[in-house]
Amino acid sequence: MTETAANKAKEGRVARRQRRNRQALIRAASAVMSDKGIDAATMLEIADRADVGAGTVYNYFKSKDDLAVAVLEEIMQGLALRVESATAGLDDPAQIYAIALMTVLETATEDQRWRQLLNRAGIVSDVMYRRIGPFTIDLLAKAEASGRLTPGDPALAWKLSTHAIVGFALAISRHEVAPVTIPTAAARLLCLAGLDAREAEEMVARPRPMLPPEQHLHDLSPQEG
Repeated sequence: MTETAANKAKEGRVARRQRRNRQALIRAASAVMSDKGIDAATMLEIADRADVGAGTVYNYFKSKDDLAVAVLEEIMQGLALRVESATAGLDDPAQIYAIALMTVLETATEDQRWRQLLNRAGIVSDVMYRRIGPFTIDLLAKAEASGRLTPGDPALAWKLSTHAIVGFALAISRHEVAPVTIPTAAARLLCLAGLDAREAEEMVARPRPMLPPEQHLHDLSPQEG
């Protein structure tokens, strides 16, 4: 093997090891934060659970908050994939979008890994836009093309919706509104996308398909070469 090829192989192994370490830390943080909450979780406990040195954590994440945001990014991306899988047999993009809205609203108010970051509204809405947006923006575009919804600019409609979702979830966490109003909030967001109010209320009341269990992309650990 030439020196250049050897260096490339070494770099490949280093990159894979770094990826595995990062994934292990996110997986460990997700588990610890689910059990104890973000505030009670410690970087040392997360490092121990990930089976890496305590100092290694800071090679990948500047702070516990940064690690929590990485966990949130994965939760959101996984949520979009789960909704997409559960709704694969449905033809109406407006109905699928309604299911996505209800699911996101419920998760934002029930999952403490998500809920404890709501005070960082700008970060949470940005992550939601980036991680869930590819799915929801595509739905809005399809719904507009089929005449089911009239969001205008699908990306802007989703951007506005992410901020509304964060604000609504924060209001629930502060006990300013009750969780039973989630369907009402989802219906209003459907109206924002151009659906008639009466149909929006009927749509969010429909039974929803069961989502597959939460999975972690990092559970599929690549083998080191």
